[in-house]
Amino acid sequence: MSTPAMAGTAFRVLNPATGEVFAEYAEATAAEVEDAVDSARRAFAEWGPATAERRAAVLRAAAGLLLERKEKLARLATEEMGKLLGEAVAEVELCAEIFAYYAEHGPGFLADETLDYAGAVLQRRPLGTILGIMPWNYPYYQIARFAAPNLMLGNTLLVKPAPACPRSALAFEEVLLDAGLPAGAYRTVLAGVEQTAVMVSDPRIQGVSLTGSERAGAAVGALAGAGLKKHVLELGGSDAFVVLDSEDLDSVVGLAAAARMENAGQACTSPKRFIVAAPLYEDFVAGLAARLAAYVPGDPLDPATRLAPMSSAAAARTLLAQVEGAVGEGATLHCGGFSTVAGEAHVAPALLTGVRPGTSAYREELFGPVAVVYKAEDEDDAVRLANDSPYGLGASVFTADAGRADRIAERLEVGMVSVNRLAPSSAALPFGGVKNSGVGRELGPLGMDEFVNRKLLVR
Repeated sequence: MSTPAMAGTAFRVLNPATGEVFAEYAEATAAEVEDAVDSARRAFAEWGPATAERRAAVLRAAAGLLLERKEKLARLATEEMGKLLGEAVAEVELCAEIFAYYAEHGPGFLADETLDYAGAVLQRRPLGTILGIMPWNYPYYQIARFAAPNLMLGNTLLVKPAPACPRSALAFEEVLLDAGLPAGAYRTVLAGVEQTAVMVSDPRIQGVSLTGSERAGAAVGALAGAGLKKHVLELGGSDAFVVLDSEDLDSVVGLAAAARMENAGQACTSPKRFIVAAPLYEDFVAGLAARLAAYVPGDPLDPATRLAPMSSAAAARTLLAQVEGAVGEGATLHCGGFSTVAGEAHVAPALLTGVRPGTSAYREELFGPVAVVYKAEDEDDAVRLANDSPYGLGASVFTADAGRADRIAERLEVGMVSVNRLAPSSAALPFGGVKNSGVGRELGPLGMDEFVNRKLLVR
């Protein structure tokens, strides 16, 4: 494990709200990476054969420790990537739910499955050591949805955190070790790009899970495929929020604003494309612009703040350049789209209309507080717009007609659909998408069916 350093560093905790540097960590050396991989393989000899009851006990203890330490853990996340403190607390609480869920249901998910053949059963056994490559936007939740099901399976884990989030990752490791996980069964590795590639290709590592960009997913998928090893890729999203009719449009607009502004718009499952039936379009645009104007960026530690800064000034500049580019290609900017006096990373929420097919903004994921609204002439047009995206993570459908909702949901090319509500976050619900949004599923019963040896036994 790397130790704090102040020069020649790669992992840097830079508070986006203030610009203050809290800590810097040296990138792991080749020797440290080798020690982590070797320790994980040796720990598998103990953790892999452990009973389901023992594994569940460790996960249950981890859930309790996460709740005990949630305020401290939340503050680390806020300082690292700018998340509202209340959102950070809720994230840690969700992580505790995930660990508790697998502690309760994991033994059942591991039970032998009788097949339709005399004496045949399907067993679920761990694969070995799995590498998790994590993003910055949900520094605890992303780790928890990877770690909990795989630890319940008996796999040992190496976690490579985002360069901006070393402290939260190390604090998460401390929780698991304090919960009773054997030494070496879970290690945080502050690896750079080259060392990460070495780990992905290492034959001692049996699988790789990445949450991140399409570019990173393609690179990791290629390396993992070359090594003939299982991989799960959770990539980008440009979710559609389809409004066909409504008995209470104001409530729907409120949900739209809240969903888009959560985590400062930096969520892969955040609705980014609002597709609204023509009769409701003008009122929806006006209402959403008014709602977004009320989200004023501020200090994420202040409970009164409604919108956090983006994760960095660089991320804000990239987003604002996308907004400027969209306007240059003919889109209309109704509000926001500039850095505020609070700081360069603080972006006033933007609302765009008139984004046309063939333009950059039509295809790109706008990862920040920007909403794009489209007018749909009819039901078929709404489905066409929703599916006309390289991504296929999730979608939401709003209509008072239950039959219509089911009909639209069936036609959407996504991995997850919600009807008349925002997408729920629950340990019990599988998470994942299709197309450029990735491959594989996390959470729910499917979360334990990825990095697993489905072993056939015939007696």
